[in-house]
Amino acid sequence: MSLATESPLSAVDERAKPHVAVPTLHHVNLKTTRKDEMIAWYQTVVGAQVLCHHPAFTFLSNDAANHRIALMQVPGIVEDPDRIHHDGMHHSAWEYTSFEELNDTYLRLRQEGILPVACVDHGCTLSYYYADPDGNLVELQVDGFGAWEQSHRWMVEEAINQEFLVGAAVDPDKLAQAHASGLSFAEIHAKANAGEYSTGQLPDLRLPAPPPDAPPIIRV
Repeated sequence: MSLATESPLSAVDERAKPHVAVPTLHHVNLKTTRKDEMIAWYQTVVGAQVLCHHPAFTFLSNDAANHRIALMQVPGIVEDPDRIHHDGMHHSAWEYTSFEELNDTYLRLRQEGILPVACVDHGCTLSYYYADPDGNLVELQVDGFGAWEQSHRWMVEEAINQEFLVGAAVDPDKLAQAHASGLSFAEIHAKANAGEYSTGQLPDLRLPAPPPDAPPIIRV
């Protein structure tokens, strides 16, 4: 069954829209009760460096920006024991320029004992989801086409009509083995999206369980 519906924006007269200066996403700011653990985790996972440190806040960056991650620990913040059922940010995402970088990172973090909680070929991206010490999901991804123009077009024209809306669950060890055997990323991506590297079970995307009669949205 197709989920395609008319976009709520499709009826808007393009001529009536005001000009919008388009900003670039700069950083995420996370409240935490375990700032030191969070600092160490982001240093290990995404190569962040501490640029400014204070008992109440720390600013980190992994590029030339003044910060990409801000961590705040101030009196009154308490841990949320039921965050899966509460609204708020689901994940932040960090993109690599190649599958080799994503795969090398997976292998490096596996040696550190840091494993993804879910891995999904979404079609537009191949994504490995990790949970930081507070339980925030961090998506490490590579573009499925190697070019934003193509993945942008795919999102507009094809995403909503996928048989499985969210994509296909994948086993990162199987992908690493396929890469080591000499397969190109294009070959791996196609096989992954077809379910050939499945884990055989639904990935844990830290969401409430769907209703029993809901159609499947992830290939397993």
